[in-house]
Amino acid sequence: MGAPAQELLDDVARLEAADPGGMLRQVASSAAQVRSALQAASEADLSAAIAAVRPRAIVVAGMGGSGIAGDVLAGACGQGCAAAIVSVKGYQLPGWVGAADLVIAVSCSGSTEETLAVAADAVRRGCRLIGVGGAGSPLAGVAEQARAPFIPVVSAGMPRSTLWGLSIPLIVIAERLGLAEVGPAAYEDTAAALEQVSHQCRPSSEVFMNPGKMLATELLGTLPMIWGTSALTGVAGYRFSCQLSENSKYPAVSGVLPEVNHNQVVTFDGPFAGAAEVPLRLVVLRDSREHPQVAKRREASVQLAARRGIGVTELAAEGEHPLRRLASLIQLIDYATVYLGIAAGLDPSPVAAIQELKARIA
Repeated sequence: MGAPAQELLDDVARLEAADPGGMLRQVASSAAQVRSALQAASEADLSAAIAAVRPRAIVVAGMGGSGIAGDVLAGACGQGCAAAIVSVKGYQLPGWVGAADLVIAVSCSGSTEETLAVAADAVRRGCRLIGVGGAGSPLAGVAEQARAPFIPVVSAGMPRSTLWGLSIPLIVIAERLGLAEVGPAAYEDTAAALEQVSHQCRPSSEVFMNPGKMLATELLGTLPMIWGTSALTGVAGYRFSCQLSENSKYPAVSGVLPEVNHNQVVTFDGPFAGAAEVPLRLVVLRDSREHPQVAKRREASVQLAARRGIGVTELAAEGEHPLRRLASLIQLIDYATVYLGIAAGLDPSPVAAIQELKARIA
């Protein structure tokens, strides 16, 4: 990163001016979201959806910043979950979904057309339904008509910065169904982790002491290739690529080991490697629970990249509970992508292309 960009990131007044939508403040609200969403979900009457037998599958319908809540749920429950957890990011439910399944429709605004279509489809098929999103919204209306539970969510500003407000209700539902082991201590530990990262990445902390700003400096001017080393950190990697798109207006490639060793690794010998004008940068998201063979593949991949002149960044998930490990990575990612957008001279908040697309198909 050049001196002008670093000077910008270390000037609090200029940072605030470059972030008129308050995206940094929205990211800082994550811990509060955990606590308020936990209370809202705990107070909701979910008996209509969870009193019967355990569902065969939990199908989470949502798009963009709301849709990733389903991926967070799957990561928090783990691969040993007794029910399938499937994310649907589109207009239709899979053909196999029926009365034995629970559909959770998630929309921060409550008006996402794809999610409304899936919720209506779930009602027609006789699925159990729970809505999560904006109070008084069309989605809340669908839930009311279907006599289904609805958990209201207060937006932090943008759907992508309301991740925890949208995700925690899903985890509470899974916990009530006996599909996740969390408990009050783990929720509070997750909130504490989010607060810790927020303190480290606060705007007043200078680049050399600020992990979010440091990560942004490493990524500026590169093509990030983000690899998770487990299903859990793969969720963080996908989140990373989405946040780079929206907050930084940056392209990125994400994947999970060992699969990426069978395809993406070949780009180490391509036109974006080494001394390319826009070089690859490998970002490895490590998990303490990674498979032993994956650990070997991770080490070998890092060596291959370094020998080809490709920069490497390794980030480690911290904590015991999967929810806490995920939070430790995602909060850093969210800060870094906002700082990267600002360093590149862009306002991180607007998503003009999304709005134009919506207008074109309205």
